[in-house]
Amino acid sequence: MAGATKPSAIDDILAEHAGLEAQMSDPALHNDPTAARRVGKRFAELSPIMSTYNKLTAAQDDLEAARELAADDSSFAAEIPDLEAEVAQLEQTLTDQLAPRDPHDGDDIVLEVKSGEGGEESALFASDLARMYVRYAERHGWRVEILDATVSDLGGYKEATISIKSKSDTPDGVWARLKFEGGVHRVQRVPVTESQGRVHTSAAGVLVYPEPEEVEQVQIDEGDLRIDVYRSSGKGGQGVNTTDSAVRITHLPTGIVVTCQNERSQLQNKARAMQVLAARLQVVAEEAADAEASAGRQSQVRTVDRSERIRTYNFPENRITDHRIGFKSHNLDAVLDGELDPLLDALGKADREARLAAE
Repeated sequence: MAGATKPSAIDDILAEHAGLEAQMSDPALHNDPTAARRVGKRFAELSPIMSTYNKLTAAQDDLEAARELAADDSSFAAEIPDLEAEVAQLEQTLTDQLAPRDPHDGDDIVLEVKSGEGGEESALFASDLARMYVRYAERHGWRVEILDATVSDLGGYKEATISIKSKSDTPDGVWARLKFEGGVHRVQRVPVTESQGRVHTSAAGVLVYPEPEEVEQVQIDEGDLRIDVYRSSGKGGQGVNTTDSAVRITHLPTGIVVTCQNERSQLQNKARAMQVLAARLQVVAEEAADAEASAGRQSQVRTVDRSERIRTYNFPENRITDHRIGFKSHNLDAVLDGELDPLLDALGKADREARLAAE
C-alpha cells in the first residue's frame, strides 16, 4: 500500500472488523440487546473505511496490471493516468477516514437555546434558532422532542431544551453534524418591537452536548441533588398538565440545572431529567480528564454576550457569516428554514483538516 496510510492503523481496522463480523454472526450476541447494539454501531462505523479500503485494493491491483500490460497493448497504457488518479483519491479518502475521530460522533444530542442581550428580540431570535434546528432534524428524518421551554410574552424562547435523536446507528450521527453549533449567535435585524425601523443587534446562546445511549462514567449521588416539582406550563388545550408534574433537578456540586416537563407524569419527567443530567455530567467529566477536549469546546456558551459570537445572522443583507472559518452565504432565509448542510459541511471539513494537521 502507498505511503499515504499507516499499515498498522488499517491492519488494526481489518482485525477489528473481522472480529465484529464474527460476533454479529453469533446468535448468543442477540440475547443481549445492549451488547448487540454496541457491536452493530461499531460495525457501522467501520463499514465506510472497509468500503474505501476494498476499492483502493482493487484499484491498486488494476493499476499494477495495467502497468505490466502497457508494453504490449497501448490501450492499457491509456488507462494508467486515470487509475493513478483514482488510487491517489482513494488513498486520501482512507487517510481522512483513519484520522482520529470524535468518539461521540455517532451519538444523539441535547441542545439548549437561551436568550441573551436584547430582551424580547433575543427571545424571538432564540425561538428562530430552535426552529432552524428542528427543521434541519426533520429534513434528516431525526426524532425531535422538546424537553422543556420557557416562553416569553411575545412567544419567543427565554430558554428551551431539545432532544434530537437519529433513527439508526451511523458513524456520523446527530452529534457529528451539530456539535459545532455551541456558542453565541448574533442577529442583526429590525425587531418587531422597534417603531423607528432601526436595525438592532442582539444575541442568543446555544449549548450542545452528546447524549450517548449508555452513560457509564458518571455516578450521581442522590445527596448532591435538589429536586423541585412545579406545574407544567403550556399554551393551553387538553395537553396541558394541571398537576405538579414538571421536574427541576439541580446538581449542587456543579450548579447544573436540568428541567423537564414534556412527559405526562412526575416520575417520567424525573427519569428523563436524570438522563440529561448524566449526559451533561459526562461532558464535564470528559473535559476534566482531557484538556484537549476541553479546549475543543471553548466555543460553547460562556456568557450570552454579543462580543463572543461564533456566527452572525444579518437580515437586511440576507447574509449568514460563521466567524470561525470565514464562511459566508446570502441565503439566510433558507438557512433558518433548516438548509444548514453547506455550512455544516464547511465546519466539518475545517475540523478534519485541523485534526490531520495535529497528527
